[in-house]
Amino acid sequence: MIILLLSMQELTKRQIEILKTIISEYTETGDAVGSEILEKKYKLGVSPATIRNEMVELANKGYIKKAHFSSGRVPSAKGFRFYIQNLMKEKELSTIDEVAYKNSIWDDRDEEHRLLAHATKVLAQRTGLMSITATDSGDLYYSGIANLLSKEEFLDLALSRNLFGLLDEVHFWEGIVRRFYKIDDDIIFMLGEEDFRDPVFESCASVFGEFEGKVAKGIIGVVGPKRMYYDVITPQVRYFSQLLGEIMRSQ
Repeated sequence: MIILLLSMQELTKRQIEILKTIISEYTETGDAVGSEILEKKYKLGVSPATIRNEMVELANKGYIKKAHFSSGRVPSAKGFRFYIQNLMKEKELSTIDEVAYKNSIWDDRDEEHRLLAHATKVLAQRTGLMSITATDSGDLYYSGIANLLSKEEFLDLALSRNLFGLLDEVHFWEGIVRRFYKIDDDIIFMLGEEDFRDPVFESCASVFGEFEGKVAKGIIGVVGPKRMYYDVITPQVRYFSQLLGEIMRSQ
């Protein structure tokens, strides 16, 4: 909480509004954002020169950064994390969606491996991203690779090759399971190079929730572009991970 308050104090109200707008535009288009677009499209009520000056300040503070081969700026991991923790309003999961998630895996509730494999497939189908489930006992499930290949970021051969290579490294995902023992949050966001610890993953992100049964503990979540719609994805991952835990504890 103290860290979040300090982050809020670091930015002015205008800078927060501009950062939020940059994230919205970048998430929608995938293109680097310039001051002209912000001034014309979002009617921020200030001049292009003021917007440029505020963008310089945001860059100096590490919330946005210059994109390659463009004069525009894109949100950094710090910028996305600020948005997720302070500005994002999650889209509430409807009762219909909750029932659909539950019904989709209910018939597999008595067999853990089938349950986790099917849950992974369902999450990929409903989010349009790649989903991954890993347990502290070394089991790994994934689904939706084709979903990623429809995203522009994953046409980058180096990114896709390295990400798909991680699917053979169970210890990497076990490490994420262990991270949940060290945090209070029920969701982990991995944002680009900062969390994957490799520059090739800069345009990649993941959202994971934890579940815990009588025997196994694990994570389920999605991997996709860093500009994913976190307000839509996060409540789906949270609900599904909690549902898995409830089913596994009742076995």
